[in-house]
Amino acid sequence: MPEANIMVALKSFVISNSSTAEALSVLSIAIDDVEIDPNLICVFYDGDHEDKLIFDYVRTRFPDAALLGGTSCSGVMSEAGLGGAGSIGLLLIEDADGDYGTAAVRLGPDACGCAEQALHAALAAADCSGELPELIWIYQAPGREEAVIEGLRRVVGNRCPIIGGSSADNTVAGGWRQIGPEGPMDDGLVVAVLFSSGGISFAFQGGYEPSGASGLVTSIGYDPAGESGVVTKVSGRQVLTIDGEPAAEVYNRWIGGVLSEKIENGGCILEDTTTYPLGIDAGQIEGVTQYLLIHPEQIGKNQSLSTFASIEEGTRLYSMRGDRTRLIQRAGKVASAAADALPGGSKNLAGGLVVYCAGCMLAVGEQMPEVSRTVSASFNNMPFLGCFTFGEQGSVLEKNAHGNLMISAVAFGH
Repeated sequence: MPEANIMVALKSFVISNSSTAEALSVLSIAIDDVEIDPNLICVFYDGDHEDKLIFDYVRTRFPDAALLGGTSCSGVMSEAGLGGAGSIGLLLIEDADGDYGTAAVRLGPDACGCAEQALHAALAAADCSGELPELIWIYQAPGREEAVIEGLRRVVGNRCPIIGGSSADNTVAGGWRQIGPEGPMDDGLVVAVLFSSGGISFAFQGGYEPSGASGLVTSIGYDPAGESGVVTKVSGRQVLTIDGEPAAEVYNRWIGGVLSEKIENGGCILEDTTTYPLGIDAGQIEGVTQYLLIHPEQIGKNQSLSTFASIEEGTRLYSMRGDRTRLIQRAGKVASAAADALPGGSKNLAGGLVVYCAGCMLAVGEQMPEVSRTVSASFNNMPFLGCFTFGEQGSVLEKNAHGNLMISAVAFGH
């Protein structure tokens, strides 16, 4: 395609440095060497960095651009490779003929209402109030993802794909933050609306396969939040029993006794279960069952099982299995699927944005550079930025949903 016909341009920048100020200094020099006037900026970074310095730099350097981002577990990745610990990444999207807007809100008790409010504000910021975006991209504090999606659906239903991630820290200690047009937050939601002049496509998949075992959720637990006793963000995230038996005992049996030493005393099982998620049947595409994945987080009282996504009583859960090779390959397949779905196919690709679950990243370990290389090859070495999240949102069979241990890719056309 001739350069003159290219309407959308993407550039990614990744700098790794434990000092936020020094990283931004190097980043500034790199950006000043490139001619680009972005309409949308995505910024993701290691949770040890200083949010205010990052926000002040981006807002001062690009005062008119829509802004979205936040912390990402142990840094970011791009077509240049894995940024790793201490990295900061920016994706600049220039599209003079498109419309982009972002808005942020702190998630109060009514997360549905907050999400609805943020979406209307983002549409207004894009000067597109009342219009249906081509895509909604979100970044939020973990915990109330299902309520956020429901709030967004109040406005757009399932007519518009909702893609994004739940911000992460490096140690699952609750140190995640988000950045919106007004600055950083630690309990917020940032919503971006995208009306691209070059077209947008996406893919949302998991890199795991069913292992054979399954069972029905027969009781769910709900934890009150705070002294009020009001059930809020953890509603439906405790599976008490499966097929009438303690959930953790059933799950441990499914995965070959991996958790036997933790069954009695309980505790965090995140690292133990990254290759053994649970799955929910989301329907079929060309006869192949698609699964929405759920990551078991903790064993609680009476061998209950806490998860990073809500589950309804009566849901059939499937035991899933994954390995490093599959998780590496799946990232490339998701990127390829997104690029191929563009109008004109992958040859029309300007670049992309990738969400890769932090749990998958931990499972892949020292082979993570292969993930960035695989994605880069699938994106034809075009610019992209990838973040590592504690929850992933996407569209499965034209229904927007929240899952865990998932991979999503958004492809931008020229």
